[in-house]
Amino acid sequence: MLKESFFSKVVELADDSIKRYSATKLKWQWGEALFTYALLRLDQEMGTNRYLPYCKDYLDAHIEKGYRVDQSDTAAPALTAFAVYQLTGEPQYKTIVDRVVKYMKTTERVLEYMPNHLGNSPEGWLYPKSVWVDSVMMYGVFTSWYGKAAKDDEMYDFARRQPVLFSQYLQDPKDKLFYHSYWTKLKCTYPRNKLYWGRGNGWVIAGFPLVLENLSENSEERQQAISIFQQTSEALLPYQREDGFYETVFNKVGKTYKESSATALIASGWLQGVAEGYLDEKFKQPAIKAFEAVVNSLENKDNLLSMPMISAPTIPTPFIPYLAYKYTPKHNDWHYGLASLMFAAINYHKLMTKENSQNSVSEVVNAAHN
Repeated sequence: MLKESFFSKVVELADDSIKRYSATKLKWQWGEALFTYALLRLDQEMGTNRYLPYCKDYLDAHIEKGYRVDQSDTAAPALTAFAVYQLTGEPQYKTIVDRVVKYMKTTERVLEYMPNHLGNSPEGWLYPKSVWVDSVMMYGVFTSWYGKAAKDDEMYDFARRQPVLFSQYLQDPKDKLFYHSYWTKLKCTYPRNKLYWGRGNGWVIAGFPLVLENLSENSEERQQAISIFQQTSEALLPYQREDGFYETVFNKVGKTYKESSATALIASGWLQGVAEGYLDEKFKQPAIKAFEAVVNSLENKDNLLSMPMISAPTIPTPFIPYLAYKYTPKHNDWHYGLASLMFAAINYHKLMTKENSQNSVSEVVNAAHN
């Protein structure tokens, strides 16, 4: 397959996915939020507005019937709302953004500057107060973006602290890999026995470069975030399978199953990291290998392109955590999985475009010298 075809294949997947899923029936949840946000970033990369009507329909449906903002996962749609507001200037989308900003500013901090992942939601009453690695993407990206764009000092101050806090409480000090959660009352990570969830570390690898887009140049927090990103990337590198994939518990290679959303997230972060100079060039080929492996795994289902091997939503449980990860079922086309591959495709396209441009310049210079 030609390099350009890999990006085109993901655009085809995006087009087929909006045919498969009605915008007005998407849930007000993190997976659907990332899916619609990724569609808008894909639009931005292509210089189009082809997905804007779909994303507006998603938001409009929930504006009409009501929505909740009571945890990290239900705050995530602010990514889509802020992007749509910036494109349209329509005030109903700013209302969503303002509501999420208010939640982020007022919700209880359970660990220094960090909110309870499940907030004050009904689910939060059933689960111990904790922070989850998922929140790197679910609130970390939005708060850094909004804080910078809106010149909201309080929100930016909150966001700039998050990378180090995630590292402090969720990153293993020796292995440099991230655990799924940290339970605040017991003051420990769950799981505790060096089990490293694939998608969780994917959120870090894909999410940190998105946060870095918004942190002040040469700031201490930016340099610290880059260092954490580099350390985790180095730690992840040896666990890539020969076929390019990562597994759902990636430090148990051959004992769980290969998982496409984690693989796509890692590819996305590494491609962006190489393109923006955060990572050494040695990460380029493993990133391309991971991205192209997931694209090559796409299937035809009901005459539409479909993404397989996405593990279902996963809760950090203290009870037999390894088996809980291992036997979490896989399905096609979970929205967060589709988003992960679109993020990777965008960064793949950016890197390929940058390299093609550099090659063209070199050819012109060489021709001039000859």
